Amino acid sequence: MELARNFKVESISRLHPTPPRHIGPQQSVAEAVALMREHEVGCLLVSADDKLVGIFTERDLMRRVLAAGLPLSTPVAQCMTPDPVVVDEKESIRAAVRCMEEGGYRHLPVIGDTGKPVGILSVKRIVHYLVEHFPATIYNLPPESDSFPGHAEGA
Repeated sequence: MELARNFKVESISRLHPTPPRHIGPQQSVAEAVALMREHEVGCLLVSADDKLVGIFTERDLMRRVLAAGLPLSTPVAQCMTPDPVVVDEKESIRAAVRCMEEGGYRHLPVIGDTGKPVGILSVKRIVHYLVEHFPATIYNLPPESDSFPGHAEGA
């Protein structure tokens, strides 16, 4: 199948990861939310001394801030995901998808040759890639891969 081959061969850079947006660990959750809204992104990379120390996502906001009843003045460092799993931009799309599936991640920082973040890979980017490159395969899949209608639809 062409889809399986492409996932194995093509690199993450082919997905054009979203440019990374950074925030400092001592900045407030309110500042993080404002930055996420301004750039229309679902996560921010948390950097200290030009080093990636964490990631702050919408999920972190919901689970670690709002559900816990913390004020929006809380520093991002208290509610971020520390030491996030990263992927190299030269890794295969397959490796990234496997990492996301196994870890339950919706966003992965993408690291370049210098070891610094060059982007953020989101599930949304992968879905767009699938739809753009394999529309017939994607649009013709049944809701469940082993589920087929018992009878023909229509007149």
